[in-house]
Amino acid sequence: MNELLTTLADGFMAAQATVFEAAAPWLFEFGLGNLLEDGYAATGWLLLGLMQLVVLLLVIGPLERLRPVEPVTDRAAVRVDMVYTLIHRLGLFRLGLFFLLEPLFNSLFGAWRTAGGQTFHLDQLWPSVTDTPLVSFLIYLVAFDFIAYWLHRGQHGLRWWWQLHALHHSQRQMTMWSDNRNHFLDDILVDVLLVLAAQLIGVGPQQFMVLIALGQLSESFQHANLRLAFGRWGERLWVSPRFHRSHHSVADGDHNFGVLLPWWDMLFGTARFEGGFGPTGVRDQIEQQRDYGRGLWAQQWLGLKRLAGRD
Repeated sequence: MNELLTTLADGFMAAQATVFEAAAPWLFEFGLGNLLEDGYAATGWLLLGLMQLVVLLLVIGPLERLRPVEPVTDRAAVRVDMVYTLIHRLGLFRLGLFFLLEPLFNSLFGAWRTAGGQTFHLDQLWPSVTDTPLVSFLIYLVAFDFIAYWLHRGQHGLRWWWQLHALHHSQRQMTMWSDNRNHFLDDILVDVLLVLAAQLIGVGPQQFMVLIALGQLSESFQHANLRLAFGRWGERLWVSPRFHRSHHSVADGDHNFGVLLPWWDMLFGTARFEGGFGPTGVRDQIEQQRDYGRGLWAQQWLGLKRLAGRD
């Protein structure tokens, strides 16, 4: 298994180097030669995003057509979701986040390390057991998912945060493109907290990239218009499309917060396994005819108005 992981990592790094060598001259052309290291990281995100899009189009898409929950009648709403997905999976959102927050991160972590702060390497608690790439990765996957579970609880439990996160739940026509239908402020907040967590528990840059990419791909699958459950035991091992669709239920979505693993819902009493494949959306869309916007910029603007209490 370790040899396979090494081979895959070497192949990916070779592809990343090839793409970067083609892109590097453009950085110098635009006077951005000082960003070579960051440009190399950006090519990695781009490649991972392209790989995800291939899986979406060649694997998850055909599954949606084979076993759909419902017919797709609002294709305009789905096209907006596709734009969100491309912005995130091709690294455009992360690039903007880098230019916006990288100086702040560097300043904060620089000051923290100057004051004697050190990274806590979670995977080194049991060196004799965790001194392999696969075990180390699995430890960080579980730790990251635990953090993501509580962030998701916060998105629903904190009123101000829900005003942003509600956009994600407003999609009445869920498909594999719906995962990234989020308010940008919501995404910024979640990304910042995950980056901070990664720095504090010792997640390496490459591990972080793979963790995020695996999570995004799994979440695309969970949001798919796909009538699929994993069975009695499988539903308790990994979040399925049925398990997550229950979370998006227009009737009651205050359960099933797990991002990848349903373990935390089971542990903290928020799991619901008996849900089906009912309609999705936000209750006030029906009861109060609340408008969440049709286009991307309208959705972002209305989210700001909700946050300010003016909607």
